Amino acid sequence: MSIKNAAPVMPGFSRRHLAAAISLALAASAAHAQTADEPKTLGKISVEAKDEPTPKVDRVSSPKFTQDLVDTPQTIAVVSKEVLQQQGAATLSQALRNPPGVTFLLGENGNTATGDSIFMRGFDTQGSIFIDGIRDLGSVTRDTFNTEQVEIAKGPAGPDYGRGAASGYVNLSSKVPVADDFLSGSTSYGTASNGRITGDVNHAFSESTAVRLNVMGQDGNVDGRDFIERKGWAFAPAIAFGLGSDTRTFFYLLHTEQDNVPDGGVSTIGLKGFYNAAFDPNPPAPALPGPNAGVRPERADSENFYGLASDFEEIKGTMLTARFEHDFSDSISLRNTSRYGHLRQFYVLSGVNAVTATDPNPDLWTVARTRQAKFQENDLFTNQTNLTWNVTTGAVAHAVTGGVEFIDEEQYNPTYAGLGTPITPANVYHPDRHDVQPGYAPVRNGVYTDGETQTLGAYVFDTMSFAEKWQVTGGFRVDSFDTKFDNAALVGAAPNQVLTAGHLQVNDTLFSYKLGVLYKPTANGSVYLSTATSQQPPGGANFQLSTTANNANRSDLEPTEGSNVELGVKWNLRDGALAVTGAVYDSKNKNELIADPTDTTRFIQVGEREVKGVELGLVGKITDNWELSAGVAKMDTEVTKGNSNQTGSAINWSPKLTLSSWTSYSTSWGLAIGGGVRYVDTVARAINTTANLAITNTPTAPEYWVVDAMVAYRVSEKVQLQLNAYNLADEDYVQSLNNGGSRYIPGAPRSAMLTVNFSF
Repeated sequence: MSIKNAAPVMPGFSRRHLAAAISLALAASAAHAQTADEPKTLGKISVEAKDEPTPKVDRVSSPKFTQDLVDTPQTIAVVSKEVLQQQGAATLSQALRNPPGVTFLLGENGNTATGDSIFMRGFDTQGSIFIDGIRDLGSVTRDTFNTEQVEIAKGPAGPDYGRGAASGYVNLSSKVPVADDFLSGSTSYGTASNGRITGDVNHAFSESTAVRLNVMGQDGNVDGRDFIERKGWAFAPAIAFGLGSDTRTFFYLLHTEQDNVPDGGVSTIGLKGFYNAAFDPNPPAPALPGPNAGVRPERADSENFYGLASDFEEIKGTMLTARFEHDFSDSISLRNTSRYGHLRQFYVLSGVNAVTATDPNPDLWTVARTRQAKFQENDLFTNQTNLTWNVTTGAVAHAVTGGVEFIDEEQYNPTYAGLGTPITPANVYHPDRHDVQPGYAPVRNGVYTDGETQTLGAYVFDTMSFAEKWQVTGGFRVDSFDTKFDNAALVGAAPNQVLTAGHLQVNDTLFSYKLGVLYKPTANGSVYLSTATSQQPPGGANFQLSTTANNANRSDLEPTEGSNVELGVKWNLRDGALAVTGAVYDSKNKNELIADPTDTTRFIQVGEREVKGVELGLVGKITDNWELSAGVAKMDTEVTKGNSNQTGSAINWSPKLTLSSWTSYSTSWGLAIGGGVRYVDTVARAINTTANLAITNTPTAPEYWVVDAMVAYRVSEKVQLQLNAYNLADEDYVQSLNNGGSRYIPGAPRSAMLTVNFSF
């Protein structure tokens, strides 16, 4: 349900009020677990170190989920910190290689996406990434040095966190102090001169007070890519009071900086399926054969760097969080979380575009380039309050959780003169990063966009247990938001252009719900049927509004609406050490934009996409020494309502079959071996149409298999040596492709990383 032009959200609501809310925030947390036949609430957050690390995680970190995963009627995959360490996974994108069904994008035709640009279950999910249940803004590469676990929820999930993609969301749970003393970390060095160091120290001053500090530093190149560099550092201090008591307080900070040489991609010339009119021997009449008709172009070296020596990326981000928890009793608990975050990203890079091959000599072929730039600042203020209550009414036990969220999000993007325009083309096979670019100067020209969204959300969920084996979970969320968009644009022809300001505003109310019925044949298993919805309003992912007829952020549009129906089974085996899951689902997204059949310059909201699929998962300990984390996803996608030449076609960026696995075996004398296999089916960059049989550039990213391996040896009780080898078969594959098919990021070739893990 969407109520257009509702009253503005919280009249007078401002950062000053939000700061006041932060200073007044009170506390609390989850109640004690109940018996197997009763709903269970989240335990106290005084996390204890595990004696035996395992890839299996029993719960997600959010207090909105009162049940163990085995009793949660929703597909949720969790990647534990133990798996991240075994794999040497340092970024969110690397962590997301574990759940099946996740693919990566490289951006639009004229722009290169940076950071964690992910696609899941048929839809773009980059704007649905959260840290500790709070939306994380920006398109940067997120490091996992301070991450306890990565949680991936599949399917529309608007009731959980508000507006979002129909595919679901990703949440990173931060490390916080515990009532223990330890010091751990790692030092790594790998191929491409890639060095990295991390540290995690926790000190308990008493049974109730502790501090924790996580740090990270890295510097090096990227395997298989010339001149691409990744350099950065970060630290995350935290302090906790009241651990193990009824009242607990956490204050934690995350600060990160990166200084990178960004990757604008490699030309797709010569890739499987590559098409260019210059090489077509039989073009449709009346066109004539191209100058290189019948020639099969040689593929460009995947190590080629098509950028300039002056390309750069600078990232600086800070998040300050205050979390208060209080248990009023064994059955009632409260949590309040406040956060301020600021992120700045500034890059200038050279993106690859179309090939020009009008000369029969390949040494003279060139590839077009555009000088791209982005300066983006994101600010976030939020305060969340969640109450959990266990109560029994008659023969029904309830685990009720509800709360409110105030959030203010802002994104500012100025534009630079002379950027976003073509520059000197690069030689296809021998690009030179020292090409002279006359007149280049990244100077602001007064053009900018500034979008701000203020939201007041409220939600309530109830898990009802009755008749010993049945549970019903239901809930909804209402979000009232106000999006304001200010911009300045140059109007007219140079040199007489005039800077003109604009303002747009949208007020709306979003409603989403979820409902699940779960049957427990045994205490360690469940079968469920669930449904859920989500909504994404115009500007909901990028804070931009428009009045242009063919713009997806047109201010008069209704939100897109996602829905999902899912039938699943979850089972814990080996006394809970091993989890087996399976689900079939049917997801739809309606109110999508298509070109008006009578006026192709205008979009209309009648489109609909549908994704049907099945997912299977296995995670945990097969034996006491043998661990396994594996998943497979099969998707059938379709444009059910679209333009006449697209209806019935498959959705782009959605491989039919994906598989991921990771396993390890530890011996009693300190040796551990492990490895994994990943498979991604063919990924189409465009919706197939009968009118577009010969798609310019590259139509698909071909299927691929990647095999990784790990061997580790515990030198002593406190020191372990670990060697990771990646892409053992040296598979040559496309990791991500851009919308226009002109450039791609190649997957890393065979490479290795040697790590010293230590713990005291």
